[in-house]
Amino acid sequence: ATAMVLGGPGALFWMLLSGIIGLSTKLVESTLCVRYRVKNQKGEPAGGPMYVLQNAFPQKTAGRILAMLFAAFAVLASFGMGNMTQGNSISTAVHETFGISQGVVGAVITVLALMIIIGGIKSISKVSSIVVPVMAIFYIIAGIIVILGNISNLPAGLSMIFHMAFSVKAVGGALCGNIVASMMNAARYGVARGCFSNEAGMGSAAITAAAATTDHPVRQAYINMTGTFWDTIVVCTITGLAIASSGMLGQIDPATGEMYIGSALTIAAFSTVLGKVGAYLVTIGIVLFAFSTILGWEYHGEKAFEYLMGTHKFNMIYRIIFSLVAYVGATQTLELVWNFSDIANALMAIPNLICMLLLSGEIAKDVKEFQKIIEEEKAGKKR
Repeated sequence: ATAMVLGGPGALFWMLLSGIIGLSTKLVESTLCVRYRVKNQKGEPAGGPMYVLQNAFPQKTAGRILAMLFAAFAVLASFGMGNMTQGNSISTAVHETFGISQGVVGAVITVLALMIIIGGIKSISKVSSIVVPVMAIFYIIAGIIVILGNISNLPAGLSMIFHMAFSVKAVGGALCGNIVASMMNAARYGVARGCFSNEAGMGSAAITAAAATTDHPVRQAYINMTGTFWDTIVVCTITGLAIASSGMLGQIDPATGEMYIGSALTIAAFSTVLGKVGAYLVTIGIVLFAFSTILGWEYHGEKAFEYLMGTHKFNMIYRIIFSLVAYVGATQTLELVWNFSDIANALMAIPNLICMLLLSGEIAKDVKEFQKIIEEEKAGKKR
């Protein structure tokens, strides 16, 4: 929703393109992080691009420096995209639908996050594994109903998406309301929000992959690829088409006198067909999706923080600070929160992408070897 407001409807095309390319980057970074993971002082698996850079980078000194930089940027990003933007989305959605003040919502998020985060990765995974799949199913079904309910507008919406994705001059249209955007704007926000939705190329999701129990790094990497597929190619497409066909893009919110943006735009789009039920469903969806993202990103940031400190002994300090930052995000302006997140994301991606490029040949061999295992497993099932 944010991409389509700031970059125009054409941003959806570039978001999907970044998701398709992101499938391969997610495969590479996840394979590397599982392959080069280590055990920490507690005997738990610890992995991520920082360990890959330290242990596998061709130039050892440069690898160590890049590893420290990645870890520092990952901690920053955990406060930004993994925390502040999520808290902001939750507080905006709840305020839009239920009228509860953003300060109260921020305080509740902080307390709940702290209660779950103190329990560690097992506590986080238990909550997320139940919350996310159930809500995703409801959200996808509701999104499809909204698209079908506005089906007469869909051809014009699709036309506008492709037209504005490649238009050199700034253009608008009947379904864009007050929005005027160009190809460069569409590409900039589409790719930025695409990377935000699936984290491909940033290395953060691969930190979690390294915690998984698996018999082969490539097998876990294939599993991680499905996250990019569902996040960007399925959920973001359904959201984008629901917005494009709703006629709410670029419209003014009568409650605030400003243009619908972020979660408020998605709520308005779903409400055109589902009414108040749509508003409640999107709000609950955003709360659960965003809150589970806060929990997941705490783990990413904690592992990066642990690497910087050289020990797990200070992790509780990070957990407390991380939980308090959620309140800051929930009560700040959307633009400030997003700008901070985009900068942190870009800084984190640079050392990770350098690492992936230099070690890509190694991963190509791993993938080819694993293909033989897949073929053997298929042959065994047929027998």
